[in-house]
Amino acid sequence: MRFDIRYTSRFDYASPISESQNALRACPTSDDRQTVSHYRVVTRPSARVHSYVDYWGTRVDTFGIRAPHESLEVVAECTVDTTPSRAVTVGPRPWDVYEERFRDEHLEFLAPSSHVTFSGEVSRVAAEKAEQAGDDLVGTVLSLHRLVGTSFEYAPGATYVGVDVDELFATRQGVCQDFAHVLIAMCRSIGVPARYVSGYYFAVQDDSSDEPDVDEVDVQTHAWVEAAIPEHGWLALDPTNRQQVGERHVKIGHGRDYDDVAPLKGTYIGGARHDLNAGVHMRRMVAAQEQQQQQ
Repeated sequence: MRFDIRYTSRFDYASPISESQNALRACPTSDDRQTVSHYRVVTRPSARVHSYVDYWGTRVDTFGIRAPHESLEVVAECTVDTTPSRAVTVGPRPWDVYEERFRDEHLEFLAPSSHVTFSGEVSRVAAEKAEQAGDDLVGTVLSLHRLVGTSFEYAPGATYVGVDVDELFATRQGVCQDFAHVLIAMCRSIGVPARYVSGYYFAVQDDSSDEPDVDEVDVQTHAWVEAAIPEHGWLALDPTNRQQVGERHVKIGHGRDYDDVAPLKGTYIGGARHDLNAGVHMRRMVAAQEQQQQQ
């Protein structure tokens, strides 16, 4: 499936600022499930963009604007082709496959991080699910995925970036990043390496698993989870819409939690008051491809 994607962020400042320095993570990665054929970044005011790949393997576009400005608009456009995710073919896996070497290689995705802590009820419920699944690692991970997806309410505006996982687990409300943080916490608490994924999801709404009946949607950046399964690799699961990651998911990058792959970070010199408008426009090109094939 091919998508044209346009990510936009616009800052409007209450008074002119004298300088801003920014780091953008909006470019999809190319891997065994997706391929990027086009990508570009445009800023207004205009700035020279420098790019590098960070520690986690995500492309970062950095730029600074020194002239005084009252607004900043950042637009990232890309074209990406996706394929279905690889099915889990290893079957039930016993817990002893998490040998010491495997754990050492994934240590960063086992430890607590800024937005992923695990104690109290989160750890207790995860351990309970693991016990019920018995000697079945994959079954345990899928059980935790179902639990978060079915017992949490998708509620935009109910939380904020940085809310504690235990609080999320108590209120059972949040958005995609909250669903992801809770599932990651539950996995790590029982010894399953798990990482946070930032990306784009082609749907009418984040929590919908239904295939859109339109070819263009306006959305926000999305988040899901990848859990490490020996002899399989990373099992990608989206607890917000209760499904395995598929062709309509476009991955930007991954990290320990939201902070490692936040779409846009920056600092500026000037007054603190500003308004931010951000969004993503996705256009599905599958219909056009089918027409070309028929011709």
